[in-house]
Amino acid sequence: MSDTQLIARAQRGDVDAIGSLYDQHQNAIFRYLWARLGQRPLAEDLTGEVFLRMLDALPNYRPTAPFRAWLYRIARNLLIDHYRKHGQATQVPLETAEAQPTAEADLLTVAEHTLTLHHLQTALSQLDEMQREVVTLRFLSGLSLQETAAALEKTEPAIKALQHRGLAALRHALNIERVSL
Repeated sequence: MSDTQLIARAQRGDVDAIGSLYDQHQNAIFRYLWARLGQRPLAEDLTGEVFLRMLDALPNYRPTAPFRAWLYRIARNLLIDHYRKHGQATQVPLETAEAQPTAEADLLTVAEHTLTLHHLQTALSQLDEMQREVVTLRFLSGLSLQETAAALEKTEPAIKALQHRGLAALRHALNIERVSL
């Protein structure tokens, strides 16, 4: 069932539809929060808060923005509120927040995966905050251009420009990282 159908049912109070929306989006929202907070228990708490806020706002939700982008906006706003109250936290390494390799993976695969993520994280840390946010949402979280624009409350041309500059800076940082090896 599509998000649109689930949302319509959830807005009518269908508990199963609400559960399905949670099941479809919870893991991605959790990873997004965990990667930014660096604390798994706090990310779990805030993930729950995102979905509580979703429930409160769901009756007023209108599909002017994709649902997934709307959820990321809720998560991002919750992070901003958290940072205002408690200050910035250290971000968790990507290799921790991403899905861990399976037990069947050989040691070489695990090492390559870890090194690649380490280089990517180092390069991402060199981007300015908004470029990093755009690149993260677009390519690590898989949001579309439209969803990213809606989540960050920016225009699509602004997201394209940030993405272009961010990818150029990321490419440059990765090249420098590769040369230093």
